Amino acid sequence: MKLLTLAAAAALSLGIASGSSLAADTKDIVTSAMTELMIRKDAGSIDRHFSEPYIQHNQSVPTGLNALKGLADQAITNNPAFNYRMVRVFADGKFGIAHGIYEGFGKTPLVAFDVFRVENGKIVEHWDNLSPLAPNNPSGRSQTDGPTDVVDLDKTGANKKLVKEFVETVLIAGEFDKLSAYFNGNNYIQHNSNIADGLSGLQEGLQALAKAGVTMRIAKVHKVFGEGNLVLVMSEGDISGEPTAFYDLFRVENEKIAEHWDVISPILAAEKSANTNGKF
Repeated sequence: MKLLTLAAAAALSLGIASGSSLAADTKDIVTSAMTELMIRKDAGSIDRHFSEPYIQHNQSVPTGLNALKGLADQAITNNPAFNYRMVRVFADGKFGIAHGIYEGFGKTPLVAFDVFRVENGKIVEHWDNLSPLAPNNPSGRSQTDGPTDVVDLDKTGANKKLVKEFVETVLIAGEFDKLSAYFNGNNYIQHNSNIADGLSGLQEGLQALAKAGVTMRIAKVHKVFGEGNLVLVMSEGDISGEPTAFYDLFRVENEKIAEHWDVISPILAAEKSANTNGKF
């Protein structure tokens, strides 16, 4: 029995170690790719860090590396106004997530979550959500400031489960009577540009939307990615009937949701999309 127990423990430890190693490799690849292409404006980095078949989910960009190279040529490498600031990066296995700000794609800077899938050392798939940079919220917080360190790696699974359960139970099922179970009292740091800190700020923000005749509904969770204390939920729903993509990043501390960032963006109709891969 002791041998079986030791073997099981060894296997579990190996699994955790290999998972952590994969996430570390993914994070390195994504960080290098974004640094070289978006910050240093090195178009040659596309061949070094990306590979076909490259599946694109940004609805404004055709799929494939040729389209990515065309975008880089037109809007990044030869655009003096282009700038990218990477704020935080984390990874879940073969998926890497970058949270940052783009300037130069238009008149207004864009806050973005970029999600990449890595296979055999190269990026082969990309999802994102972008929205215009907004003024600081009523608590004086920006859409990207706050902690960037990834900690509590041993709690990744539990934190992903907690956040997914919160989204499905409270935000989708509407069981707001269970809201307090997911937070440490009123201690909740908010980065949504329209909402103040605390559960009280969240409730006031939702009431203000309702008073303005704005309805917001999350209908389905598509993906949940997490590393340690950071968990990203990609979901869809609508705002006042308009199809909408919600990317919500949560920081978990001591088994409670402690902080929240988001990027909310419209979903284009299929016939208006530059590719057929879907938003999610």
